Amino acid sequence: MPEQGSSCVDEAMMRRALALARTHLGATGSNPSVGCVIVSPDGRTVLGEAVTARDGRPHAEPQALSLAGPAARGATAYVTLEPCSHFGKTPPCADALIDAGIARVVVGLQDPDERVAGRGLARLEAAGIAVTRGVLEEEGRHLLAGYLLRKTAGRPLVTVKLAVSADGMIGRRGGGQVAITGPEARADVHRLRAESDAILVGIGTALEDDPMLDVRLPGLEDRSPLRLILDRGLALPVDSKLAQTAGRVPTRVVTAPGARALQPERVAALASAGVAVQEAEGLMTLLDDLGAEGLSNLMVEGGAQVIRSFLEADRIDRLRLFTGRVRIGPEGVETPFPESLLAERFALVQEEQVGADTARHFERIR
Repeated sequence: MPEQGSSCVDEAMMRRALALARTHLGATGSNPSVGCVIVSPDGRTVLGEAVTARDGRPHAEPQALSLAGPAARGATAYVTLEPCSHFGKTPPCADALIDAGIARVVVGLQDPDERVAGRGLARLEAAGIAVTRGVLEEEGRHLLAGYLLRKTAGRPLVTVKLAVSADGMIGRRGGGQVAITGPEARADVHRLRAESDAILVGIGTALEDDPMLDVRLPGLEDRSPLRLILDRGLALPVDSKLAQTAGRVPTRVVTAPGARALQPERVAALASAGVAVQEAEGLMTLLDDLGAEGLSNLMVEGGAQVIRSFLEADRIDRLRLFTGRVRIGPEGVETPFPESLLAERFALVQEEQVGADTARHFERIR
């Protein structure tokens, strides 16, 4: 086996740390989901590993160090994001690494949080710890893209999920929800929901489809994110599935400024079902508000009018486009993403078969 410190060992252990970080993506509140792996001085044994806990605390590093115990002295810590250097609700992770006697720290990427921003790495180096930066940095940036965007631009990363029929339709006019993709693609959507901080739809989708917008994959049922409904008229029925399950899954109606004062009876009815009401001037304000709230990843599930509003505002960062074999015909609603627009605005980063369907993953051209 190659000695510790070799690039292949560093990449293998960082890949392991990234895999850990992915398991809690969307579940750590305003904190990033970070993976940490503590490896013995000879590079042969994993002494402890952990991911940022649900709701953001404790952080990954102190959990992994606790598992490693005294064996951490002289070991190497692989951390996907720069260890924090500030006192918040918990002591700095950089200090925990120093106190444990870690000899070397390998970091995927620097934390843009102004409270950290290189200070954690400087703190480690000042204590005599060898620091290696930028291992699998691109993979780390992709995983934490939502957190990084929130810290640098003040808004969450927006991912649009859309299922398109073989003839380019996303639904049937007046027909409500149409099954376009198979069970494998639907499971993939549930995994994407579990990695998100919030899901957003328009009131049209809520009324026509009466969706649940939760996570129903075995083992991930408790990972349903905040559900947002754009609803200027406060028209969400209290007997809808969204309202009826609001006690289990946080649900919020987003309406126009002043709507609460104009329709207090509707606000009270929604509140009685557990649905919160939020006012926002427009889409850009809403995204800023969500960023300030600590939400990093927003998933948009429709419908066509809502998606077009995000397109017009140039606020779609990622697009997951599933194409099924079903044909809807002339009564269908056309996709807001014709191939010409995709080529102009988005870059294809991956294409794969998901069951009988095709999934294409796009990212906005910066």
